[in-house]
Amino acid sequence: MWSDNETLRDLVNFSHVAEIAAERIVGAKGEPLSLGISGDWGVGKSSMMKLLRTSLEERDDVNIRFVEFNAWLYQNYDDARAALMETITAAVVDQALAKKATLGEKALKRAASLLGRVKKLRVLGIAGSALFDYATQGSVTPFVASGISAVSGLLDGDVTGEDLRKVKELAADGIQNGKELIKEGDEAEVGAETPRKAIQAFRDDLEATLADLDITLVVMIDDLDRCLPKTAIATLEAMRLFLFLKHTAFVIAADERMIRQAVRSHFEEVALNDDLVTNYFDKLIQLPIRVPPLGTHEVRAYLMMLFVDAEASFELEQKEEIRIAVCRRLGRTWKGERVDKSFVSGLMQNCPPGLLNRLSLAERIAPLLTTSPNIQGNPRLIKRFLNTLSLRSSMARIQEVVVDEAVLVKLLLFERCGDKDAYAELLRAVNESENGLAEFLADKEASARGDAEAPPLEKPWNDAFHQNWLALDPPLAEKDLRGALYVGRESHPIISRADELSSEALETLDMLLRMTSASATVDAEVARLTNQEIGRLADKVIAKARQETSWGVPKILNALQSLAGASPSAEASIIAFFSEVPSSQVKASIVPRLSQVEWGKRVLAEFLTRPDLPTPAKNAIGKVGKSK
Repeated sequence: MWSDNETLRDLVNFSHVAEIAAERIVGAKGEPLSLGISGDWGVGKSSMMKLLRTSLEERDDVNIRFVEFNAWLYQNYDDARAALMETITAAVVDQALAKKATLGEKALKRAASLLGRVKKLRVLGIAGSALFDYATQGSVTPFVASGISAVSGLLDGDVTGEDLRKVKELAADGIQNGKELIKEGDEAEVGAETPRKAIQAFRDDLEATLADLDITLVVMIDDLDRCLPKTAIATLEAMRLFLFLKHTAFVIAADERMIRQAVRSHFEEVALNDDLVTNYFDKLIQLPIRVPPLGTHEVRAYLMMLFVDAEASFELEQKEEIRIAVCRRLGRTWKGERVDKSFVSGLMQNCPPGLLNRLSLAERIAPLLTTSPNIQGNPRLIKRFLNTLSLRSSMARIQEVVVDEAVLVKLLLFERCGDKDAYAELLRAVNESENGLAEFLADKEASARGDAEAPPLEKPWNDAFHQNWLALDPPLAEKDLRGALYVGRESHPIISRADELSSEALETLDMLLRMTSASATVDAEVARLTNQEIGRLADKVIAKARQETSWGVPKILNALQSLAGASPSAEASIIAFFSEVPSSQVKASIVPRLSQVEWGKRVLAEFLTRPDLPTPAKNAIGKVGKSK
């Protein structure tokens, strides 16, 4: 099994991106900086943060202290804005205490006062983000939350005395409601100090303390896109208190699309267009860094490295040597150099046979995992794919089900990434088959592998994913898939052809499927069954008939005729089936057979209404009509 947590081990040569970000922080030389690490869910933003921290920790040319903040952990437990302020301030105070022997008395006193100031700011924060905006910026932006009703007059661009009075009342209410958070002796001081002065004093003291300590404070905020809109926006608002202070750098990891949606959702009472949301981000993020999506080279290397890491016979040192070589090679793929089975296995003196097979597997499935709309090279989804595969392999071993791992992989790919109706068709074929074969895949696999004589693929089988899947080894049409589907039954039921059928019905089904011509004996056996059993047999025969791609006089037509003549419900089902047969599959040779029975004439009449019916079939139906 592979862990889904963030990692310090770079498997896809992302360290260079972290190095670039680290250089920007060091190059700022104490000037304020904010970076945004963006990317879709699961692409490795948290891992990128850890790589960035490691890169900064290894540098001797800058004195850095880190603060890691996860707003998601505080959601519903504490005010995220106050929690961020307290976390940052506590880290600075701890650093000051560690250096108290070298700091002057004034610097120590200033550092010690920071926590008290945060407590006062927590009081002011109760008034709502409208007050926070007003206090930090001297005006109220469109990005207000709980205080929006009190400051609505400030949004029209015409600030009046009445508007300011409302904000002051809001501040007074907040201070009154928050008195219990501070010591009784500080009450007069809080009431006397305006919100704006209190915040500015806090900023000044914090900046001076960082200068005294001669450190750059790097604040890493992660999982912001997991938060509810209220928590996400509160955290972003709190950042404004610290932004643009010297000796600070903020690094925010989030899916930008999720945060944009949070902005719109949280401030739904204010009309926000895309430009306003973009401006909001531009003020917060000076340097956006996007985690690059994985291409086929990276996905193939990632799969191979996951398999190498899981190899129990390798020491950690050997795995690390392979990882470094793979990342170095990935940096040269633009020259045409590849990370493939030959390269990776060549990094080992004796590659274990099991690992060699998995490296081959990685080569085959990497293009599908890269291009599939459901995975798109997402590292987290790739790990989940492999973990599911591992679980099914374990189940097969424990229950003594002999299954080829390559078959398991191919079916799991289809289940996760293929068309749902196409996958249901495969399940249906296996369930209906006596020997677990999905025989309808034979022509499709032949077509995908370049057989010019095979019928052309139709929707949904003719898109890029399904064609590549059909061409992927091993071919499945002649393999018994029951075992592979059995160990994956947590996602679909296993229904054998014997379910809900009596022994007499099963024997009759065997006779129907072996028919090569009309048979009075088979007709008599069908007539002995109940209408309910005939209906079930019709469903199973129709499932078999769906595998036909040319409707002249295939053998299965004999079984359909026998069932249609025995039950009105079976007749209706068979007529409905023929209404779904593509016009291109209808041949002229079917017309004489269907014209002999009433239900067949109804099918022919429906065929004749189709504008795309092939001319030979249309002419044959017309001749039958004229002869009568």
